[in-house]
Amino acid sequence: MKAIILAAGEGRRMRPLTESIPKPLLQIQDKPLIEHIVLKLPKEIDELIIVVGYLGQMIQDYCGNNFLGRPVTYIEQSAALGTYHAISLAKDLLKEDERFFVLNGDEIQGKEGVKECFNYPRAIIVDEVDDPKPFGVVELDENGFVLDIIEKPEFPKTNLVNTGAYLLDSNIFKYPAEQHPNGEFYLPTVIGKMLKDYPVKAVHSTGWLTATKPDDLARIEKILANA
Repeated sequence: MKAIILAAGEGRRMRPLTESIPKPLLQIQDKPLIEHIVLKLPKEIDELIIVVGYLGQMIQDYCGNNFLGRPVTYIEQSAALGTYHAISLAKDLLKEDERFFVLNGDEIQGKEGVKECFNYPRAIIVDEVDDPKPFGVVELDENGFVLDIIEKPEFPKTNLVNTGAYLLDSNIFKYPAEQHPNGEFYLPTVIGKMLKDYPVKAVHSTGWLTATKPDDLARIEKILANA
């Protein structure tokens, strides 16, 4: 199975660290973040598609054509047009009805959570947080399937949020993407359109670590050291 790793962003909230280094190459325990991400992937994910943009050549130079035993294909996202736009650039590398994983290049996922997703045709990894307002809040039905994803709601209905990891298939490309006022095309918005035709199972995270700002690096390093 292929995994698309979204690694094109500038990492503005991580400045000044990202002024000369792309966020996926920031060091945690003497290894870049992208290495921690890939090391957590189960063996069923055997091919990587890395979407690069900001300082992308540095990522290509580090990962090469084979990274940690997995062949790598690179795609350039030359403008910050969002997560759905990023995966749409990989459409021609995917077969019809082929399932694929999508991961953010600044978030480490627990291996068992990723592996559990394989039990369903489509899935999203979710987690509970104290303050869901900055996230995509996920509403579920009684069987644990996604009813809706509401981006950054003022009054969240639950504390369950989207962690940015998805198991999808080519049906995602059947639905038109709407451009957000900030110019980006967001993947969760398109998933919301898909739900009426193609159910998406919510799988609870087994270890979600997200690196948004400089302080997060020390926090993640401490968590990994105690794991």
